[in-house]
Amino acid sequence: MKAVSFLKNVSREMKKVSWPGKQELYRYTVTVVVTVVLIALFFTVVDFGISQILNLFFD
Repeated sequence: MKAVSFLKNVSREMKKVSWPGKQELYRYTVTVVVTVVLIALFFTVVDFGISQILNLFFD
């Protein structure tokens, strides 16, 4: 019966959550996608740079 009580409490707490609106959710999604793309580009450039430096030493 603990599981039923737990699920009831979870349901009660989920009703208290302040869910983002459509516009706010869109803004958050765009922010996350742009951030991920920028970080991916940064690491791509760093990886390429390190590869080029290592190729200078070992070629």
